[in-house]
Amino acid sequence: MEKVPEQCRVEDALNIITGKWKPIILLHLLQEGTQRFSELKQKMPGVTQKMLTKQLRELEEEDIIQRTIYPQVPPKVEYAMTDYGRSLEPILEAMHEWGRNHTLRKRQKQQSPTS
Repeated sequence: MEKVPEQCRVEDALNIITGKWKPIILLHLLQEGTQRFSELKQKMPGVTQKMLTKQLRELEEEDIIQRTIYPQVPPKVEYAMTDYGRSLEPILEAMHEWGRNHTLRKRQKQQSPTS
């Protein structure tokens, strides 16, 4: 399939999954299944409640994750990957591997003597 640069949709895809915390949120939900807001917050101590809420809402708006609210006191809210969101798993895995390999490459380059 020929790809025409002017019609490239990579930027569209990246706009959906990028954000400081979105990849981490997605990986937690993919690997650990359904999580409560407090569980996600605890696993990402550097994120503010406001930022976590924002990133979760953006992912929910794109139908990547699903939010379920249970009518109880105190309110219980859970987040899970949608079937559509699960289609990102091989992409995120490939990006993780590329990032790991790139980091190793940079480290090796820094350690090798310059010519």
